[in-house]
Amino acid sequence: MTTHEWVKDDDRSLGATAPPAAVLAGARRIRLWDLPLRAFHWSLVLAVTVAVVTGKLGGGWMNLHGKAGLCIVGLVVFRLVWGFVGSTHARFASFFPTPGRVRAYLGGRWREVGHNPLGALSVLALLALLALQAGTGLFSNDDIAYTGPLYPSVSDALAQRLSAIHRLSVNGLLALIGLHVLAIAYHVRIKRDDLLKPMVTGWKDVAQGESTHGGSPLALAAAVLLAVLAASSVGSSAAPGRTPVPAHVVASKPAW
Repeated sequence: MTTHEWVKDDDRSLGATAPPAAVLAGARRIRLWDLPLRAFHWSLVLAVTVAVVTGKLGGGWMNLHGKAGLCIVGLVVFRLVWGFVGSTHARFASFFPTPGRVRAYLGGRWREVGHNPLGALSVLALLALLALQAGTGLFSNDDIAYTGPLYPSVSDALAQRLSAIHRLSVNGLLALIGLHVLAIAYHVRIKRDDLLKPMVTGWKDVAQGESTHGGSPLALAAAVLLAVLAASSVGSSAAPGRTPVPAHVVASKPAW
């Protein structure tokens, strides 16, 4: 699919007409979210779901948990790169929650499309927590058999601390995901602003705003390549010959 196809602003390509309310309000249909961003979003939803479920199950599910974690590493790297070289509304500069934007939103003066300032804070917080989760998971162990691919590169004591952070921070991640879902439900049910459909179709009816543009195939290829390299490099870096030391053994070692 070419960049032109991502950004084509043509109602006829949808095979549907705008909702009557949108027509009465003088809204027009724009391409809001590009295909790479939508693919990233739903891939991340799947990877996080698998990681959380397998992490809770433990045991023989931990290998799949580790693979889901590596997918999250690659997806986060892709999103960070796409946030600078992607299309209009995918770029961090277009929605970064500056004090001015936050004040305008809280005062009812915000009229832009894409992530609103509070939604932008949620997006950035989610990316930061996912980076923390995936990053600490690379060095962690489950005190039984599973170790992260970078576990051999740090001391047992540091690995235990990172493992503890990995286990605890998932609570913050789940809470933030819950708030994210509640915010979407609030916008859909109360504000009558469907945030979910544009993330599926890419299109949104707006009173003002421009269709997304930019994000060339070359930029997409670079972002995907960096994401794959990041995930594959850490996934293949495990050094054999070292088994995890149980937490109670580490704790019993003298401080000196």
